[in-house]
Amino acid sequence: MNVPLLDLKAQYQGIKNEVLAAAEEIFERQQFILGPRVEKLEKEIAQYCRSRFAVGVSSGSDALLICLMADGIGPGDRVLTTPYTFFATAGAIARTGATPVFADIEEDTYNLSPADVKRVMEELDEAERSSVKALIPVHLYGQCAEMEPLLAIARQYKMTVIEDAAQAIGAEYRGNRAGAMGDFGCFSFFPSKNLGAFGDGGIVTVQSEALYERLRILRGHGAHPKYVHHLVGGNFRLDALQAAIVSIKLPHLDRWTEARRHNARRYRRLFAEASLEDRIRLPVDRQDRHIYNQFVIAVDSGRDELRQVLAEAGVGSEVYYPIPLHLQECFSYLGYKPGQFPVAEKAALHTLALPVYPELSESQQHYVVETIARYMGEDG
Repeated sequence: MNVPLLDLKAQYQGIKNEVLAAAEEIFERQQFILGPRVEKLEKEIAQYCRSRFAVGVSSGSDALLICLMADGIGPGDRVLTTPYTFFATAGAIARTGATPVFADIEEDTYNLSPADVKRVMEELDEAERSSVKALIPVHLYGQCAEMEPLLAIARQYKMTVIEDAAQAIGAEYRGNRAGAMGDFGCFSFFPSKNLGAFGDGGIVTVQSEALYERLRILRGHGAHPKYVHHLVGGNFRLDALQAAIVSIKLPHLDRWTEARRHNARRYRRLFAEASLEDRIRLPVDRQDRHIYNQFVIAVDSGRDELRQVLAEAGVGSEVYYPIPLHLQECFSYLGYKPGQFPVAEKAALHTLALPVYPELSESQQHYVVETIARYMGEDG
């Protein structure tokens, strides 16, 4: 049996006619950058995320960068975030000339640990502490970080909060949607996301009207009006075609999310029936609504061997973030050493993502769990 990590072809069949009609309209109009399609999506996403405003941008990575630019982050500043996330989170910080500062994660959710954020801030000297201008919690794998204590720490130290919600559109925390709790929320429409475009794309949610206007100006090289530049921005514009595709997908998102959540519950049942709970740690549902951008398990040993067995059986899997950011060569200048963030380093060595996409069938899930159970049995 073949069980891919993600099957976008199945999703496309359900929206194909709408997508082709929208593409034809855009081709006929010959308006490809920004315009009414992007404006429509911005309003839809703001409403969906329960945010005041939204600004379409060129990617989730650029969403992070433009937020840091809008906040005036630059050389001499520090920004605190997690070492266990996609590279863009810390890469955007470095691109502004600011310095990434890391804190460890929670073992059960893989999200930034408020306790360790507090520890890191308290261990900085007064000058270093005052230079930490922003905090970027990441809502990893589709579940919100523990935002209440993180927001409290940010208020205490006067830090801007930029939510990296690239994997978490529609996730909820105590009645709040991801991207609507901090000063900014950053989303990705990369094709593999729960709400994906047919190429790169992203969006920023924001509560402040002044910051909303600043983001709109920065998105087009800082020009306002045209050819007049009071700010240095970038080319962060969203294509009309990508906006149209995301708008077509958005009404289906809650149904797709519930299918993912259903598949996660079924995995739990199947792993329990296979008596694997003691050997495999399953993801937890700590917050109100986990949207399962990924279903990530952890094994005590043999993670890479298990992945090879799955591949040989036709089952897709992925190791996300095998090298934590504090140990990446490009960040060696920060001076971090192995062992400084043990929970992140453990996650990098022991976790594995399994297929959880909405169209995944019950028989496919049975096959995935049976393949793992056979490996575990042979492994002793």
